[in-house]
Amino acid sequence: MIRKRQAGRMLSAAAAALATVLLVAGCSEDPLAEQYKEGSSKGYIAGDGSVMEIAESDRGEPVEFAGTTESGDEISSSDLVGDVVVVNFWYASCAPCRAEAPILDEVYQSFGDDGVAFVGVNLRDQPGTAESFNKTYDIGYSSIIDVNTGSVKLAFADTVPPNSVPTTIVLDKKGRVSARILGAVPDTSILSTLVEDAVAEK
Repeated sequence: MIRKRQAGRMLSAAAAALATVLLVAGCSEDPLAEQYKEGSSKGYIAGDGSVMEIAESDRGEPVEFAGTTESGDEISSSDLVGDVVVVNFWYASCAPCRAEAPILDEVYQSFGDDGVAFVGVNLRDQPGTAESFNKTYDIGYSSIIDVNTGSVKLAFADTVPPNSVPTTIVLDKKGRVSARILGAVPDTSILSTLVEDAVAEK
């Protein structure tokens, strides 16, 4: 009986490890990443993930979104116009989301009140799970709980689709997409640079 239980545990551990490997691999698959690997510049910044910065003249319309956070507060893009906004799509059981969480919060803390807002978008969890994640990883900003409607993910679909998790998007002061990191944020310097570039724009 003990041997059967141990075997079951080993199989479960192996399955979990395989799922994590597949998840990380899935986060890196994107045509933009392939362009970068082939040596096409196209606004990329060197990093472990696919990083794209969009020139002001090439940006589309402002992205409009709204939702309710894990604590029950309402967040709307209309309230954030004038600020640079970092939008991070995530969920609690996503391994790369966990890996990047301290990096995101460090950048969030470093900008303080410098006209920069951070908004998480949780795609799969209910409020209790998101709150637990925030406590575990000491996250200082709130997340919209998008699992029931998918409205925030849909709002970004025509501009820069967050087709893998995690995805981090930087919106300029007009609410337009100025940059995207597909996959886990590799380090603080890359995200900080993207935010600083958007802050510096007139």
